[in-house]
Order: sequence, then structure tokens, then C-alpha cells
Amino acid sequence: MTRRHGAVHVVTTSRTYKGSVYHTHLLRRSYREGGRVRNETVGNLSHLPAHIIDLVRRALHNEAIIPLDQFEIVRSTPHGAVQAVLTTMDRLGIDRVLGSRPCPEADRVRAMVAARVLEPHTKLATTRWWQTCTLADELGVADATEDDLYRAMDWLVARQPRIEQQLAARHLAAGGLVLYDLTSTYMTGTHCPLAKRGYSRDDRRNSLQVNFGLIANADGCPVAVDVYDGNVADPSTFLPQVAKVRERFGLSDVVFVGDRGMIADKAIDELRTQPGVGWITALKTSQIRALLGEPLQLGLFDERNLVAFTHPDYPGERLVACRNPALAVRRAEKRQALLEATTVELTKVQAMVARGRLRRREDIGVRVGRVINKYQVAKHFSLTIRDGHFTFTRRTARIEAEAALDGIYIIRTNLPKRRLSDAAAVRAYKRLARVERAFRTLKSIDLQVRPIHHWLPDRVRSHIFLCVLAYYVEWHMREAWRPMLFADEHAPVPRDPVAPAHRSVSADHKAARHATADGQPVHSFRTLLGTLTTIVRNHCRTRTAPDGPTFAVTTTATDAQRHALDLLKTIPQPVASM
Repeated sequence: MTRRHGAVHVVTTSRTYKGSVYHTHLLRRSYREGGRVRNETVGNLSHLPAHIIDLVRRALHNEAIIPLDQFEIVRSTPHGAVQAVLTTMDRLGIDRVLGSRPCPEADRVRAMVAARVLEPHTKLATTRWWQTCTLADELGVADATEDDLYRAMDWLVARQPRIEQQLAARHLAAGGLVLYDLTSTYMTGTHCPLAKRGYSRDDRRNSLQVNFGLIANADGCPVAVDVYDGNVADPSTFLPQVAKVRERFGLSDVVFVGDRGMIADKAIDELRTQPGVGWITALKTSQIRALLGEPLQLGLFDERNLVAFTHPDYPGERLVACRNPALAVRRAEKRQALLEATTVELTKVQAMVARGRLRRREDIGVRVGRVINKYQVAKHFSLTIRDGHFTFTRRTARIEAEAALDGIYIIRTNLPKRRLSDAAAVRAYKRLARVERAFRTLKSIDLQVRPIHHWLPDRVRSHIFLCVLAYYVEWHMREAWRPMLFADEHAPVPRDPVAPAHRSVSADHKAARHATADGQPVHSFRTLLGTLTTIVRNHCRTRTAPDGPTFAVTTTATDAQRHALDLLKTIPQPVASM
């Protein structure tokens, strides 16, 4: 009988005995004897360590076994933060939002949006930076130049209306709230036609600037943005946004929320002619002062902090007066501090005049003007200036009149009470703080929209739109990461709409202990991104073949890192047709 030579292999079997699992690893040889296949046990490997058994198994499969010291890492690139942002963008379908068909411009826009979230730079610096992480390789933009990015920006701004239309379809609903506010940001250079001197919200009065207005839904999720000249007034931008939402986004039944300087009387008169459009705003201080007495009496706030009423000067409107005691205390303290600081400085000027250091009326006026303009309480002082003479007194009656309004604000709306209660109207107006939070993130905290280095108007518009798209991605990341951030992850319970907001007990515990309930460190958005950067992609090769191929090994994520990445996978995906 003929016995044919066979193959040697490792066979692993398992059995359970008294609740424990036992594994047996046998070295066996298979061979043919006659016309039958037979197996022969050559040895028992069960006593060997698992990694030795694995080496034996791989050697029997003709795999090359190379000692670990023969490998070297030729390059390591941070990957975890890139993975987090790209996972979010994939969940949000950013590629479908940008265009129905792939193209190099769309890839570069996606890369610029991701880079703005991760490490905001100028466009030239961005092409340098993304070579230091896996972003360039992941999106295929490693060869993109600064000029390529400029062309992608031109491609993006041409598609902005379509992109905003898709975002509006996702996040705005008929009858829902639309938040709108305007801010400014300063420019570099003097050649951009949009750059003008105007009211600076960056406290750069002598700098050229542009304005941009942001539309967001009730939760503060950004939907659209428009860029205006730097000297444009807030109210003049509002009605175009109404038309944009109604005509381009197709929402005829909608409620706009804007601050007291945005939705002015002229705009309200125009809105009265547009059926289905609701609005919520607030009265200016001068308008509130005119209502003191009848029907608004300060004694009404002795037992409650919210009073609803109507007035013939505001036909078809509902007014909701609120008094926040905490806000009243803060304003009184601030006013007193400014008055005292101004008094100290004016007293110094008075002494200089008395000593003869200031004689001419014009010189005294200039020095006094510096003081009152610095603290902006000139209306509360009566000044007497002559050659060699300067005196001042506080206008007590005016100060007391202003103090009477401390903590009082009045919401105005055309919505009937059956549609929106008094408390809900106040809460809706307070949602504007979410747009202000977006501006802080865009301008300084994370995305750094300023300063703007572009000169062409469409490049400025594209740059700001890029930053808004980056905030759109970051906003969803922050929402998903709430359990790991210094953020309140629980929906607020019904409360007094006028009283200051309070964090939940769990959020207070996180802030106090700097740890979550399961003992993990609590992060800011930036530090959590930084934690993920320790997940790197290592490019390795063998020392014996320095010119040979490389292979990649990615760092194994820690439990906390894996949890952060898993949370991003819970972001709701939009409907595929959008």
C-alpha cells in the first residue's frame, strides 16, 4: 500500500467542562494512504504561549516571519481627529450637499471645511498643514495648490444658493422659528469693495470691515449666510432675508426672531402686508420708557416677573413685559462702576484746570471728551467748561429714571396667544443667544473667520460661507459629544422663562468633578479633538528592504477615543434624496 506525503497543520479544538472552556492545539499531519485521507498527530502544542502557536501556524502556511526589530516606522501622521470630522461629514452627507457628482473642486471644498474645523489657517498655510495629517490622503488633495483652493472657492460660491436650499429643507419647517442676526468682522488690505468703515462689533473702530448675517433654526443650527458692505445698517438686511426664506426656501408660514435693532418699525410695517409671516423682537429702551405709567406700571412686577398687555401704539401686536431681578442687579452695579470711574477721571481733569495745567476752553473740552467717551456715560453728567474753569455734576434724575428700567425688557410679537404663549414668546426671543454663540465660535473660539485676507467680493463671500459650513459640521459634533463635554446633555425642564438659565444637576457634577459619571475626563471641544490626535497612522517597512513597499498600521483607540468616535455615528443621517 502506497502512503503519499501530506501537509502539516495546527488543529485547535475546544471543550467545556464544569463551566470552563479548554482549548487544545495539536500539530497534525494529513496524508493519503491508498485512496483515503488519514490524519496523524505529530505533537501537542497546548502548553505553548498563544503567540508561539500563532507563529507555528503562520510558518506552516509559508508566511515570512520577520523579527520585530527588523521593522521601522518611516512616517507617523495624526489620524483620529481627521477621522472624527470626516465621519461627521459622511453622516451629514456633505458630499451630496456640495454636488450630485464627484469632482476635484468638491473634494477640495470638503478638505477646506474639515481643515477649518481642525486647524484654521490661510489657504496657503492650509495646503502645507494638511500634509502633516491624513486629511490630504483621505480626500485626495495632497497635490492641491493655493490656486486650486481659490478655484474651488469660486466653484463653491456659485453653488451657495443650491447648498443653502438643501440645508433649509433639512432644518427649517413650516410654522417654525427662524433666527437671524448680523455681525461684522474686520478685513486686511484696502482694495475689497465690500470693506467699509461701520459699526464694529470687534471693537476695531478704525478698521475696514464686512458684515454678514446668519440664518439658523430654533436650535441654532446654521442654514444660510449673506455678506454685506461693512457700513450697512442692521434693519436693511432683514427684509431680504425674509424674501430669501419665503421665495427661495419655499416657506410662506414662518416666524422670524430678531433683536430690537434688527426688526425695526419700518420692517414690521412691511411684514404686515405678508400673510403667514410672524415675528418676535423687543422694544428699544426709548420705547419702553414711553410706556412707563399706563399701561406699564412698575408695581405690576411686585408679585410676578412677566406681564402681557396691548397698546394702541402697537396695533395688532402683543407686548410681554419681563423683569429679571438678577439682570437688574448686574446693570445697576455696572452703571455705578462706570459713574465712579468717570467721576475719578473728571476730578483729575478738574484738578489740572485748578493748577493751571489746562487753561483754554478747547483743551479742557478735548481732555474731558476722552473721559466721557471712554466710559460712555456722558448723558449722566452735566458739564460746565470755560477758559480756566471746569465743573461737573451728576444728573441724578436721569440716573434714577434709567435705574427704574434696570432688568426690564419687553417682547413684541404679532403671533396670537393661542399659537404662542407669553412664556414661549420670551423663550423664543432668548434663542437668539444661540446665534450669538455661533458668531463667537466663527470669529474667535474655533473657526477664526477673521481676519479676512481676500480682496475679491466673491472670495470674501466664499470664505465666510466655508466657515459657516465648518460651523455646521462642528455644531453637529458638539451635539453628539455632549456627554463628554462641559455641556448640559439633558433637555431643560420647564422653568420661569424670565429667570436666568440654570444647568442640570448632572452638568453641575461634571463641572465640579471635571469627570463624567463613569469617571472619564470631561473635555472642551478642542481638548477632545486633541485627544483623538494621538490616534496616528504609522507607515512601516522592513529594514532589509528600504526601497520596498510600506504598510500602514493605525493606533488602537482607547476606550474613551472609541466612545467619542461611536457617538459621532449616532448623528442622524438626512434623507437620501436631499
